[in-house]
Amino acid sequence: MTNRFILYISILFLLPYGLSGNESYMLEDGHSLWLRYHPMEDERLRDEYHSYFKTVYLDVESSADKVIRDELSRAFRGFFGSDPIFADTLSSGCQLSITLSKSTDPGYSLLEGLKKGGYLIQVDSTERVIEISALTDAGLVYGTFHLLRLLQQRESLGCQPIIVEEPAVDLRMLNQWDNLDGSVERGYSGRSIYQWDDLTEGDHQRLIDFARANASIGINAIAINNVNADPNILKPENLEKVERIARIFRPYGIRIFLSANFAAPMKPSSTPHAMKRWGGIGTLTTSDPLDTSVIRWWKEKIEEIYGLIPDFGGFLVKANSEGMPGPQDYGRSHAEGANLFARLLKPHGGILIWRAFVYGKQADESDRVKQAYQEFKPLDGHFESNVLLQVKNGPLDFQPSEPPSPLFGAMVHTNLMPELQITQEYLGHSVYLVYLGGMWQQFFRFDTRQPNRHPSTIADLVTSDKQPFSGVAGVANVGNDRNWTGHHFAQANWYLFGRMAWNPAADNDLLAREWIKMTWSTDQTVREAIWEIMRHSLDRFIDLQTPFGLPVTVDRRRHFDPSFHSRNGLYWHADSNGIGYDRTSSGSGFVNQYHPLNCEKFRHPASCPEAYLLFFHFLPWNYCFTDGETLRDRMLRRNRESLLHLKEMHSRWKLLEGEIDPQRHAEVIRKMERQLTAATDFAAALEAFVKESTTH
Repeated sequence: MTNRFILYISILFLLPYGLSGNESYMLEDGHSLWLRYHPMEDERLRDEYHSYFKTVYLDVESSADKVIRDELSRAFRGFFGSDPIFADTLSSGCQLSITLSKSTDPGYSLLEGLKKGGYLIQVDSTERVIEISALTDAGLVYGTFHLLRLLQQRESLGCQPIIVEEPAVDLRMLNQWDNLDGSVERGYSGRSIYQWDDLTEGDHQRLIDFARANASIGINAIAINNVNADPNILKPENLEKVERIARIFRPYGIRIFLSANFAAPMKPSSTPHAMKRWGGIGTLTTSDPLDTSVIRWWKEKIEEIYGLIPDFGGFLVKANSEGMPGPQDYGRSHAEGANLFARLLKPHGGILIWRAFVYGKQADESDRVKQAYQEFKPLDGHFESNVLLQVKNGPLDFQPSEPPSPLFGAMVHTNLMPELQITQEYLGHSVYLVYLGGMWQQFFRFDTRQPNRHPSTIADLVTSDKQPFSGVAGVANVGNDRNWTGHHFAQANWYLFGRMAWNPAADNDLLAREWIKMTWSTDQTVREAIWEIMRHSLDRFIDLQTPFGLPVTVDRRRHFDPSFHSRNGLYWHADSNGIGYDRTSSGSGFVNQYHPLNCEKFRHPASCPEAYLLFFHFLPWNYCFTDGETLRDRMLRRNRESLLHLKEMHSRWKLLEGEIDPQRHAEVIRKMERQLTAATDFAAALEAFVKESTTH
């Protein structure tokens, strides 16, 4: 009999009785994410909560009615062990009412003027009455999840008699890099959740649970296919499958977007070399955005899509980047390419999202981080009003530590949409525990110094009324693994992305603690131990793999294994004289793309943040910090300390055995062991490279 078999038998024997710790629990696999509605051990609190929910009245005349009923039923069975009693009419006996507000309702004035999706929660602790009201169905869904979030965290309902919430951002979007063959580009949690060969009518509980999770954190748009788009997604037989997905997501307030291939109208024999793996799906010999036949083709395709999906969100386009076809193939600008789609989508209420990730033949080969600014800054003000320019958070490529893109602040007449990466492409995949909330908060709080705008942080620019339409996108980390994200702690980054997309000015520490409480435990000691594991994980990862902002130190194919020698000379350079990349005026001049005040800060090693030091500067190994420590010594010291941190993290988690359900606890242990092995190899590679470089 194996030890694993004995463990499983022991768990099954103990389950009916609960296990040690402050909260009894069942065997879990992470599928529930942060939507765990566990019984309340505190009888007094359970009775208090239950007194608010003796009956429920819903005034929702749409498919959102079923969404709210199902979620409340699931939550009540978990919290109280019983189903809610739904009343047919509103009466004095109803404790919870969820209604679409009318102009004659008492709380209407608090709702009037809120952005779409806003809601009002009013709690009368004397009468034990709760009212959730909104002007839209989506607002009622969000308000319901907000209320359940309070219950999950065991918050006293009387503390906040009035809660008024609205999203600060219009489009809160996931970009899924899922392919029609079921693979996921840069996906580390299994295959695609969309089974394209079997997207038939019927029950798709996995997709329903995906929609529930996204609605619970305010995500309202999903581009369901890879930005390296296969044109076949636009074929009628696949659009019918997309319609079925849209039908599942619609009640949760989620609009479907599709990534479109610029050369889709072309016949296979005429498509550019980069398209040969697919071929176009049309009959044309060009995809020139100014060609009338191309315009007609896209007009008919867009009308076909809206005929199937009336609330279709629009297209996401990656063009003239990494070999993808685009308008520059015909001597046209990005604006001309984007506006082709935007003008055709506009009558339907559609949006065109155009990626500003443009590495290709047009690049300034001296330093390709300059290319996005060079190509898009001259086009500011040339895009249609329903175009969102999707800009990666940094100028290079989702690096663990790189400065915000200078396009934020430079494009004053264009709708900008930050693109964050939730999936851990350069952050250890689903092997490493790396919490990203702090990175995103630092990004949103960066002051662009945009002229005539105060304040001018990226959060302010994204949410400003001066931008006609706002959005935030995140590259998803979701797959068909049972726990969705491969690593249980990677769920935190999905959760934090949604909550920060709703409000980019939110405090990531508070949101992380909220996630911990809902996902792991309501016990304060356990929660603090988990927060200590998470809070410095990104800093230690940076020390290990991209010290002082040294970008791209991993292999070309997987972006996981150490590869210092093969990367030396492309994004940075190292020899016996020093290490880094001179992007000041004496080097590539990239620093001059920033506002003069930020340029001044970045161009001097003494004032440049340590996190970006080697991104902007080539420095000698004996460069001294103010405390007298040299660059070489600090790099090696922090490298060693990062390993010690991982061992400490491993030990902290082990101490939580018995406080966390056994399956998830054991699965995290296994991930941590793999992380420690991989990190040990990386640390050794960095140390060897530094010593080799400094002894030549």
